[in-house]
Amino acid sequence: MDRGSPLGDFLRARRQARDIEDLGLRDSGRRRTPGLRRDEVATLAGVSADYYTRLEQGRERHPSDQVLGALARVLQLDHEATDHLFELVRPRVGRPTTSEWTDRVSPSVQRLMERWDDMVTFVTNRWYDVLAMNHVAAAHLGALEHSDNLLRLTFLNPSAREFYLDWEEQAWSKVAHVRAAAGTEPDDPALLELVEELSRRSEDFRRMWARHDVRAKTNEVLHLNHPIVGEVVLFQESFTVNSAPGQFLFVAQAEPGSRSERALAALAALGDPSSGAGRPNARRAGRPGGSSDLRGSTGPARRPDSAAVSPRMSGRG
Repeated sequence: MDRGSPLGDFLRARRQARDIEDLGLRDSGRRRTPGLRRDEVATLAGVSADYYTRLEQGRERHPSDQVLGALARVLQLDHEATDHLFELVRPRVGRPTTSEWTDRVSPSVQRLMERWDDMVTFVTNRWYDVLAMNHVAAAHLGALEHSDNLLRLTFLNPSAREFYLDWEEQAWSKVAHVRAAAGTEPDDPALLELVEELSRRSEDFRRMWARHDVRAKTNEVLHLNHPIVGEVVLFQESFTVNSAPGQFLFVAQAEPGSRSERALAALAALGDPSSGAGRPNARRAGRPGGSSDLRGSTGPARRPDSAAVSPRMSGRG
């Protein structure tokens, strides 16, 4: 986990991610470290090298909007990364404190998910802990190890590289989402524990986390190879739960009339407790890329982890 100032860590990571050629300049010689030099960033941003060095070292914490705008331009930050840069210096007024974050999913949100019985819907907190899900999501994710946290699933489950057909993009976007969600509170105990675990066990996570990329989750197309029903394409949207700061509602659906819609319906039937089919069992279903007729094997019903799935969330949803 980072030990410097959040602003300095971010500037250093983004400077090292930029090449001199990105700015249309010629490299003047061999470089000992990747990316731009501090003096190059300072010159292009119109500040002294000493001032920029103090920013990276955390000795100067109150740059002006003009300086921040210049740094965003030089480092070629997109609008989300630029907003993140400004927030590191001047946090938003009214941002909830750590004590105000909650992992309790309201009954009204749970009932809403229960009504979406042809979609994968689940709620996470800022660190991708899965707090609640409908029965379609339980069938969709339940066959995968570490499904209680999407970052652990992505980086610690070897099968994730077969489940996500675009694994690198999915892994990067999840890390960037957590970076954005962390904002000015990178020392949250739960985040520290998660990052420490993933950094210790995954070289890919260490590499992506060190880049300090930020990207809020909005919508995306998921290309998956499910261990029960094979390849599916889902269109996923994510929403903030305004009544519960730090919670995100994810909704994924298939194109109407597509094979993916039929696959999702098969998963929904497997996860529906009224069908008597029970929960999917990945070991009995075999390797990702299940049978083309969408009939996956099922095992006995498995009780979901109480920390990951709220009671009654296996109902119609």
